[in-house]
Amino acid sequence: MIIVMQKNIDKALSRAVEARIRELGYEPHVIHGESREVIGAVGDERGKMVLQSLESMPGVEKVVPILKPYKLASREVCPEPSRVEIKPGLEIGGNELIVMAGPCAVESEEQIVQTAHAVKRAGARILRGGAFKPRTSPYSFQGLEEEGLKLLAMARAETGLPIITEVVNPRDVELVARYADILQVGARNMQNFALLKMLGQLDKPIMLKRGMSATIQEFLMSAEYILAEGNRRVILCERGIRTFETATRNTLDISAVPVLKEQTHLPVVIDPSHATGHVSLVPSMCYAAVAAGCDGLIVEVHPDPEKAASDGPQSLRPAAFADMMIKLKLFADAADRSLPGVGGSL
Repeated sequence: MIIVMQKNIDKALSRAVEARIRELGYEPHVIHGESREVIGAVGDERGKMVLQSLESMPGVEKVVPILKPYKLASREVCPEPSRVEIKPGLEIGGNELIVMAGPCAVESEEQIVQTAHAVKRAGARILRGGAFKPRTSPYSFQGLEEEGLKLLAMARAETGLPIITEVVNPRDVELVARYADILQVGARNMQNFALLKMLGQLDKPIMLKRGMSATIQEFLMSAEYILAEGNRRVILCERGIRTFETATRNTLDISAVPVLKEQTHLPVVIDPSHATGHVSLVPSMCYAAVAAGCDGLIVEVHPDPEKAASDGPQSLRPAAFADMMIKLKLFADAADRSLPGVGGSL
C-alpha cells in the first residue's frame, strides 16, 4: 500500500503513521517529495487490507494499493525518476549522461592506472574494472581478488574517478564494499537473493545487471530485494539477453530502456560491450542507448585488447573510446542530456 500524506504536515504525524505501520506488521519506506511525503508499507500481501485503516489517522490524505508485484521499484511509489548519488556532484539519473569505462578485469598496476587516465581524459566519470570474475569455464582467469581491489583504489587515488567493481560471493560483500564506490551484481547473480539481501543492508550504490534470460518483471523483482532491505541507491543495467541469434554475444534489448522508464523510477544504464561481444558494434549500441533514453553507459576499454585476460574482443582501445565519446556528445545533445568533460580533462 501507499500512504499519501497531506501537504506540509508536521513531521510528528508522519512518524506516528510509520509507527502504526510497524504495529500492523509492515515495514514503512518513506519517499520525500517537495511538498509532501509518501510512505510505502511493504510486507505480507495476504493481510494488506488492514492498512486501509490508516486513512483515519491525522495527516493521511489517502491509502492506495500498489498494483505492481515490485512495490518500492514501481512508479506508483515514486512517480519521479530517482537520482543515485555516487559522490558529491556526481549522480546517475539526472541530466548528465554518466559513462563508466575501463577493463573487464584488473590485470596490473600499469594496465589499470594507464586506462583510468585515458578514460578520464576522454570524459568518463567512473572507472570500471573487475577484481572478482565469475567465468563460464573454471579454467579461465578469475581475477586478482583483493589485490585487484587495491589496484582499483590506487587508480582512484591518482585520477579521482570513483570505481565500480563486481561482487560475486556474499562472503566478499564487506571486503568489496571497503574499496568500491559502486558494487556491481553481474547477470549470473541477478537472482542470488542471499547476495541481494546483504547488498540491501549497505549504504552504497548497487548496479544490478539483468540476467541473460530474465524478464523485465523478474529483473525488477530482484531490484526489489535490495530496496526492501533499505538500500534505495539501486541502478539497473541492461546487458543483453540470450536469444537464438549467434551473430552477437547476446541480443541488446534496447526496448528495455523505455519500458523500464515507464515501469520504474530507478536509473537505467546500458552495457553495450557484453551485449554485442564485438568491439566494432559497441559505438553504435552506445548511440542507440542514448537515443532510447538511458542514464548511463558502462563500456569496456583496454590498452592492449589482444593481450587482455578477459573479454578482449569487445574492448575498445583508449583512442577509439575517445573518438566514440566525441560522437556520443552529439547524441547526448540531441537527447537533451549533458556530457561534460568530453575532449579534455574535467
